[in-house]
Amino acid sequence: MTDLPARRLLLVHAHPDDESINNGATMAKYAAEGAQVTLVTCTQGEEGEVIPPALAHLAPDREDRLGPHRVGELAAAMKELGVTDHRFLGGPGRFRDSGMMGAPQNRRPGAFWNTRVADEPGPHLVEVIREVRPQVMVTYDPNGGYGHPDHIQAHRVAMWAADAAADPEYRPDLGTAHTIDKIYWNRVPRSVAEEAFAALRTAPDVAFPGIAAIEDVPGVIDDTCVTARIDGAAYVDRKAAAMRAHATQVAVQGAFFALSNGLGQPLFTDEYYELARGTSGAPEGERETDLFAGVTAP
Repeated sequence: MTDLPARRLLLVHAHPDDESINNGATMAKYAAEGAQVTLVTCTQGEEGEVIPPALAHLAPDREDRLGPHRVGELAAAMKELGVTDHRFLGGPGRFRDSGMMGAPQNRRPGAFWNTRVADEPGPHLVEVIREVRPQVMVTYDPNGGYGHPDHIQAHRVAMWAADAAADPEYRPDLGTAHTIDKIYWNRVPRSVAEEAFAALRTAPDVAFPGIAAIEDVPGVIDDTCVTARIDGAAYVDRKAAAMRAHATQVAVQGAFFALSNGLGQPLFTDEYYELARGTSGAPEGERETDLFAGVTAP
């Protein structure tokens, strides 16, 4: 394994665009610094609503060709972030977007939410972990940030696979066992969200028809639970460009953006995390400023 880069980061996301919104600055930063950044996306986001009228025909209730289109959007976004290793769990289209919680799509055959973690998606991620051997993994909290079934399932798959990948008795055919040193969940400190929404309400020349609620932002939590902050000032332009690449799902206006509901949200420059597993590399009482703090390479 001596040919691996010294620092290796794995991100597990539910749909194309989740990675750019949540972690775009983080991904661009580490890619620029020479770390190996691997993105695993669990579905193609086939059930997403389409923003541009010219692409409305792609929607699942029409031609149902949104998934393959979003594969292209993801590739364009990763080019903006400088990330070359991005893959779909089990291959493109292996697991389908499940729609929002309670939707009939939750129960359709092949829907990501309608799979047993240990039977199908889990082993696919174990194989990736044992191949790229990350020291750090980023995914969602147990509620998936805001309760979307695919986000919850991505969390379950990521945490299960991290344990299974470390067990030398589990499926040696999937590669040599590997233990991930640190696992983070995506977070936003409540005070940061409140300040950003206050700026949105008074921003000139913002043309969204409405403003989202803080509860619409995945991962908002009490400030004391946030253990790491990545300074994204040098990379926020790349993050915004990556978000624009997801044109069917995201409309960016300066420091703000909206999803298909047209409700404005802050585009966060800095990105925040909660250390869910592993040892912090920061002094007691301080937030980490590097997700690899305390990690010994390789």
